This record gives sequence, structure tokens and C-alpha cells, in this order.
Amino acid sequence: MSLFKKRHKSNGTSNGVHGSKRNQIDNMELKEAIGNTALSTLSQGEHYESLADLSVEFGYLYEFEGHGIEALIKVITDKGTYYFAAQKSSIIRLDFDEAKFKLAVESFLGIHE
Repeated sequence: MSLFKKRHKSNGTSNGVHGSKRNQIDNMELKEAIGNTALSTLSQGEHYESLADLSVEFGYLYEFEGHGIEALIKVITDKGTYYFAAQKSSIIRLDFDEAKFKLAVESFLGIHE
């Protein structure tokens, strides 16, 4: 998943925590790459029948100098909602529900803003 390691156009701020950080929530290229990677972990028939109504929502998306990408996302299909965390060059599926997702997003945004 080397696509997360590419440098992306900055549009955020920096502070002393983790060095420089950039809010990448408006970086459509990066969001598409992460969303496609998350979707590739799901199986047609089991997790979705059709991609017609697919949506991907990002709770947050930051890039940290020397650390890489960090994000929480959810993929909504015709069969369910699936939650993921992206960190550095990895993506993992989370055993979350909507309440846990919202709490985690609020917590991380509170730390990073």
C-alpha cells in the first residue's frame, strides 16, 4: 500500500506534536486512494452486491511529518457500514459501530486541532 507514502499537497497547519501536521480532509486524491484501499478489503456478495450506492466518509485525515497518514473512515455499502483506520501505509478494519466511530473521531480531532 505504498500509495499512502506519497507526499501530498498541504493545506493544513503545523504544531510541535509529531512535528508538522497537515489536515488533508480536502485532499481528494488521497481520500480516493484510501477509500479504494478500504473497499478492496471488502468482498462482493458478502459486504456488498452493487457499488451503485457506495459512499465513503472520512471522520478525519491528517498527514504527520515523519509519521505519515492517519485517518478514520467508514465505507457504507448496500449491505452495511464498515469502519477503518489508516495509519502510515496500513489500513485495518475496525470492530466499530456508529457511536464508537463518532467518539473516536471527536477524540482524535480534539487531540489534533
